[in-house]
Amino acid sequence: MKPGLSLRVSQHLALTPQLQQSIRLLQLSTLELASEVEQMLDDNPFLERSDDDAPREDFGIARSDTAVSQGDRVSEQASEGHDDDRAESMESDTQSLVAESWEGDGSVEAAPDDGEWGGDAPARRNNIEDDDALDPGERGSLQPSLTDHLRRQALSLRLGPEDAAALRFLIESLNDDGYLEDSLAELASTLLDEDDGLEQMEELVHRFTMALKLLQSLDPPGIGARDLLECLTLQIKSRQSERDLTASEQARVAVALKICAQHGVLEFLARRDARRLAQLVGESEEAVRAAMAYISRLEPKPGRRFADVSRNAIVPDVIVSTSGQGPQQRFRVQLNPEVMPRLRVHEIYANALRGGRGGESHQALTQRLQEARWFIKNIQQRFDTILRVSQAIVERQKNFFVHGELAMRPMVQRELADELGVHESTISRVTTAKYMATPQGTFELKHFFGSALGTEAGGNASSTAVRALIKQFIGSEDTKKPLSDNQIAEMLKEQGIDCARRTVAKYREGLRIPIASLRKLVN
Repeated sequence: MKPGLSLRVSQHLALTPQLQQSIRLLQLSTLELASEVEQMLDDNPFLERSDDDAPREDFGIARSDTAVSQGDRVSEQASEGHDDDRAESMESDTQSLVAESWEGDGSVEAAPDDGEWGGDAPARRNNIEDDDALDPGERGSLQPSLTDHLRRQALSLRLGPEDAAALRFLIESLNDDGYLEDSLAELASTLLDEDDGLEQMEELVHRFTMALKLLQSLDPPGIGARDLLECLTLQIKSRQSERDLTASEQARVAVALKICAQHGVLEFLARRDARRLAQLVGESEEAVRAAMAYISRLEPKPGRRFADVSRNAIVPDVIVSTSGQGPQQRFRVQLNPEVMPRLRVHEIYANALRGGRGGESHQALTQRLQEARWFIKNIQQRFDTILRVSQAIVERQKNFFVHGELAMRPMVQRELADELGVHESTISRVTTAKYMATPQGTFELKHFFGSALGTEAGGNASSTAVRALIKQFIGSEDTKKPLSDNQIAEMLKEQGIDCARRTVAKYREGLRIPIASLRKLVN
């Protein structure tokens, strides 16, 4: 092939630092955004928090409400031109979803469409409004931790300094579930120096052994266990020591203790194989079934009730409220003002910079001032994008807010992206780790998306609605004869939904519902 020269004209769009920051802020969760804001406030002297009574800069964040009626749609923003370059589509998304003068937590009202349901259905109430009076972090702080709970009990034992120190060390070595994951020898080795010999090791292990017995006698029962069988055994022994047991209860507890004393019984317990367990412990199947029912009521994670609630608390980014009843019921969508940072440029520093002289230092400070303005503008774009996407979700899923998950309509991110005139990756970033508080509960924005399953009528059913229907079927089944996946598939077919057995099994596993043989209860 003969070499040659040729000219070609093309256009490429580079990701500017401002655009990179806008994309990164969009995909951050609420907690991550708060950390990012704190970091920027520490690093940039031109950025400061805005008080509620302070005048708002043109580039600051304001709060005002806007409303549209049921028939209004979110206006579609069409980006000029089309390029396969991913960066160009991202820039068009961020530019098309923010107005020149951003109005903060705008809102939208929508009325449900009950035409396909044939009647009015009031929205179910929950405790969202009742919980507003108490902050989630305050609720978590009211409950003591597992470590504090055990330490208080250890103080009442009146131990010597060395024994108290050993017990305190074991308490601090427990995991969140209340288990002691490391062996006593491994824990002892962390406290010994290289010069210490075997005698010091044995002495420390012996002291830890005595401290472990004290730990396992504390509340809650099962604390300090090394594995699940030991945890269950400790709880059974705690119950066995009580004096208010009847003769039948004593027999049931004794059989349960014999079962947990056998090695490798967890598999038989999971399968509810009473016949095999009866052979192992030498008891009747009836007695073993009664003991299995008792074991199933034990707590496999003693530290569960001391979990850090504040760490798992979800702060919604969007709040959906209702007004009116029946056909007049409307939904109002607004951003949560508690998660919106109020930022502005430091006016004194900005004015001082305008009157300064040129130079390298002046140019560097001007760059920091521009960075502060970019940061505020990008936060405005983030919240405006979240609000617009949430408005579109509520408008498409109005029946969900009235009737629950059974009324969920199929919707994929591509459809919403086409409606708003943005790239599908923007929808993915907006709906990840962002939550919406609704009359039905608090959900991640991704919860409102679901694939479509065909129906006999030629329409489509949302996979989310099918999951809810499967959960409803299993919840009302006969526990002595639980429904198999094939039976559930047939029941869905009777409802006009074409769903294969493998799809039913997939959805059931996603709901963390065991197979039929494990759901079967025997009296």
